[in-house]
Amino acid sequence: MTIWQLPSMLLVFISSVSPHPHHSFEYDELSQYVDSHQEEYVQTLRDWVAVESDSSDVLRRPDCHRMMDMTAEKLQAMGGKVELVDIGVQELPDGKTVALPKVVTAQFGSDPSKHTVCVYGHVDVQPAKLEDGWATEPYNLTDINGNLYGRGASDNKAPVLAWIHTVEVYQALSIDLPVNVKFVIEGMEETGSNGLDAMIVAQRDTFFSDVDYIIISDCGWLSRRPALTYGTRGNCYFFAEVEGPKQDLHSGVYGGTVIEPMTDLIGILDTLISPSGKILIPGIREAVASLSDEEWKMYQDIEFDIESFKSKIGVSQLMYSNKVDLLAHRWRYPTVTIHGIEGGFSGPGSKTVIPAKVIAKFSIRQVPNMDPAVVKKQVTDYLNSVFAKRKSPNKLKVTMIIGAKPWLADTKHPLYEAGKAAVKRVFNVEPDLIREGGTIPIAKTFEDVTGKSIIMMPIGGFDDGLHSQNEKMSRYNYIEGTKLFIAYLHEVAHLKKD
Repeated sequence: MTIWQLPSMLLVFISSVSPHPHHSFEYDELSQYVDSHQEEYVQTLRDWVAVESDSSDVLRRPDCHRMMDMTAEKLQAMGGKVELVDIGVQELPDGKTVALPKVVTAQFGSDPSKHTVCVYGHVDVQPAKLEDGWATEPYNLTDINGNLYGRGASDNKAPVLAWIHTVEVYQALSIDLPVNVKFVIEGMEETGSNGLDAMIVAQRDTFFSDVDYIIISDCGWLSRRPALTYGTRGNCYFFAEVEGPKQDLHSGVYGGTVIEPMTDLIGILDTLISPSGKILIPGIREAVASLSDEEWKMYQDIEFDIESFKSKIGVSQLMYSNKVDLLAHRWRYPTVTIHGIEGGFSGPGSKTVIPAKVIAKFSIRQVPNMDPAVVKKQVTDYLNSVFAKRKSPNKLKVTMIIGAKPWLADTKHPLYEAGKAAVKRVFNVEPDLIREGGTIPIAKTFEDVTGKSIIMMPIGGFDDGLHSQNEKMSRYNYIEGTKLFIAYLHEVAHLKKD
């Protein structure tokens, strides 16, 4: 090789490894900004938690509207292209209607050469009262030992704010967002996302047309190890109603002469599931996708402590004694749960009544490859056949009121590779790949309607107490979670276009 060739070859070599200026990632600078503004982020969360946006209580509907307005104002103040989308009204049991909280959509950046991600979240919350057993006022965010206690803190106000702060941090440091970011934030998730499916369908070819990926952060880690979520169970919710005499009867006067609806109902409920947890409805177990060796191996590697799980829920024994069985039955097998019975007498004290009509409420968490329409038929046919054998004069009516499908992603999708890289950068560990036992129906809707790939990227802790008393978000997860989102946008920017 002659000497004069060397510089040009070195030059080629150097230019192929040196990062392009617009690819350099100022992670440290962005991360330091987050650290130095954490008090401000906690205060914003405090302001948001103070709004009692309980979507299940119609009397709180003005708070839900106010919460949507606050969300829109925050995004507007950042220069986003924001819309409050009217999704119509909700019909109440008495026939009256109330306006549904508007859905907030926002857009930051519209560079066609960049990927576009859409972040979904919700700002409505579950009910909460101090007398339910809260140690602090549920709507007054309280910092105790680095935990921020308040209703909705983890589900889902802090994660939504962490995403908003992510965009804000890039803006504050005048660093270009690596991707275009869109938001879809709703106010009815806790009661079934009324009106949202229709809105997604309506905006498929407009708002969602340029979206490449959808990110949902409405879930939590399984342990202290950060996690990426790739599946959720669906939910088929049933009412089984048994009706007998035309009115409630006195058990002294009529007991022993009528066939009681409550006895019938308890009798058929007992045929749904065995004491060991085996679902007895024909066809359900047969429909479940079988557990592959690869999946079994994934479950083996997950960080999960059975003893602390037991003590956290306060039981001495679980349905299964090993980790893989336990996690698999929590995530990838269906379950039957009986939630309660309406009718009869359930108040304190004693009342000798034979109820004329009773309604049981139970649900089946669905998994691949179960289909809600098929489950509805299986459950209805089975309960009717069991009831017929009782030869009771009472009437049975079975209805399915929710039929939400499960969602499952491919963990080998580049979105998950990007997620692993972001977790590694921020937390310096490999994330656990987990599924969620609960249901996030909107994930399936997004997938079916838009055809886009979805990742669930939780920042909530395993012990946040979602839907429970003393719900909290740890300051650590809130702040480091914001950094995770910052790093994730950078990783997604480098994915090849689908």
